[in-house]
Amino acid sequence: MFEEFENDPLFTHDQLLENRGRVAIFIDGSNLFYAALQLGIEIDYTKLLLRLTGGSRLLRAFFYTGVDRTNEKQQGFLLWMRRNGYRVIAKDLVQLPDGSKKANLDVEIAVDLMALVGSFDTAVIVSGDGDLAYAADAVSYRGARIEVVSLRSMTSDSLINVSDRYVDLDQIKEEIQKTSKTNLSYGSFPTIGILDHDKTR
Repeated sequence: MFEEFENDPLFTHDQLLENRGRVAIFIDGSNLFYAALQLGIEIDYTKLLLRLTGGSRLLRAFFYTGVDRTNEKQQGFLLWMRRNGYRVIAKDLVQLPDGSKKANLDVEIAVDLMALVGSFDTAVIVSGDGDLAYAADAVSYRGARIEVVSLRSMTSDSLINVSDRYVDLDQIKEEIQKTSKTNLSYGSFPTIGILDHDKTR
């Protein structure tokens, strides 16, 4: 039964993309970092931005991440991000009693989603965190289209269920992975350690 709907040719992939209007992108940096680790790739953030925008009008691309202010390589990476199309929303990592570090940015993502309703037609949420499902659903009821992009094994069903379109990162990894160290100005900066906090929440 479900296969019949999935293969329904009523709307082609290109037709769906044509209806995206103004696009706003919300990237959970931690979730994306761990997804890339699972896939065994390094993200090319220029390619990622182009892939997520898909030729539509980009309103803004937010990148949410926990930061260690003493990590110079991380600061260099975030500077590159700010200069290449991303609005970086950073929050200091907090060290927990067990020695791990964490910076939860779900609230920031949810607030920005709600605050910008009316300014975008499509919200692209790059995260699998089910805590975002309620905000995503609320935004959809205000007339926005919701697209979720994440690794299926790290994605909550509740978030997929409120989306209009779901894209598994595994299906687009060839399009967004870094192929050489010369692609980016800060290509020599490793991403490992940039997002040193919990992977799934």
